[in-house]
Amino acid sequence: MIQFLTKGLLRDRSRSLFPVIIITITVTIVIFAIGFMKGGMNNVFLDTAVIISGHEKVVTRAYKEESQMLPNDLALLDVDQIIVNLNKEYPDHFWSPRITFGGLLDMPDSNGETKDQGPVIAMGIDLLNKNSRMKELWELENNLVNGRIPKTSEEVLISEKLANKLNITIGDIATYIGTTMHNAFTTYNFLVVGTFDLRKGQADKQMMLVDISGARKALDMENAASEIFGFTNSLFYNDKKAIDISNDYNNSHSDTSDIFSPVMIALRNSSQQMGTMVDMVDAFLLIIGGVFLIIVTIVLWNMGLMNGLRRHGEFGLRLAMGESKGDVYRSMIVEALIVGFTGTIFGTSIGLMLTYYVQEYGIDYSEVVSTMSTSSMVMPNIFYAQITPDLYYIGFIPGVIATVLGTMLSGVAIYKREMAQLFKELEA
Repeated sequence: MIQFLTKGLLRDRSRSLFPVIIITITVTIVIFAIGFMKGGMNNVFLDTAVIISGHEKVVTRAYKEESQMLPNDLALLDVDQIIVNLNKEYPDHFWSPRITFGGLLDMPDSNGETKDQGPVIAMGIDLLNKNSRMKELWELENNLVNGRIPKTSEEVLISEKLANKLNITIGDIATYIGTTMHNAFTTYNFLVVGTFDLRKGQADKQMMLVDISGARKALDMENAASEIFGFTNSLFYNDKKAIDISNDYNNSHSDTSDIFSPVMIALRNSSQQMGTMVDMVDAFLLIIGGVFLIIVTIVLWNMGLMNGLRRHGEFGLRLAMGESKGDVYRSMIVEALIVGFTGTIFGTSIGLMLTYYVQEYGIDYSEVVSTMSTSSMVMPNIFYAQITPDLYYIGFIPGVIATVLGTMLSGVAIYKREMAQLFKELEA
């Protein structure tokens, strides 16, 4: 029967071609729209995670309370062992130490006298370790404006904004002036080997990047770190899972009576603004995705309904020739299933291809977001889509279910047809 109906649909394009095209277009839009919304929101989370919070981060309890002051005297100790333990307990994440420190950056002239001086926020990240993914996360090769990536612990990258402000050029010696982990005064010379531009508004206005080994030398922080950042291996943030992991770690390793006890903080808990942002994003995706799905479902349901009503003359003829009402009704449903599955498969395939393309190349919104960055959330300048498992099946809701429901509703009229009325219609 299915083979017979399929041949009939192929031969009568008015019954198949237009419905399949409509379903294909609709499902394509659904797949791409949901993939782009999820990917775009994950881009916001990832950029914020890379610069500010990680998907998870481990700090001491005391550091958490004073984090705005960058209190490295309250930093984590024996960091290497903590990371080994984290990798064992949470293998679906990778963990990287970071030292964040502030101070003055002094630029001397040829006589050693101060030429320019300004505040700097420096980040010691794992740049030189071949197994580290920090270069990938910071996209340093793409964001490098001049020079090269550091090769030794004494070499640093300066943001293009800070370099212009302090008249820094490649090859200059920059003197960091600040305090060590033990609150002792310190100065340390770094060699500027490159400048970068993250293209994320004001996020890198006063930023300097150095390998963590160089930061440890400058601040006397051997095997210590301000924070340990954790990221999912896929780089896709799952809020529920992040909360579960942080709760599990804190229940097992954190001691509320010890201010130097490690505590894990999920991205949403890194700041009040970030928690609000995560909730807003979840609500936005649910509302917009739900409304969009309902709209296209109604469109395809209506198409199935109209398609069935248009064929009442055909159904009347088939009934007059002796075909039972049940057979006619079932054949309509099977035809709707064939058309729905065909359109959904085409639409899902095209939608996934479009989503994958935008996932790889993105859409540039740099002019729109250039002034939107804040201290607690970083806005990306390029938004990428994201292929998630639900995109492989969500198109079947409007593509198949809605189409079949519309056809079933229109087909109810078959059972209301009377033979006397059929013969009148045939005479006409």
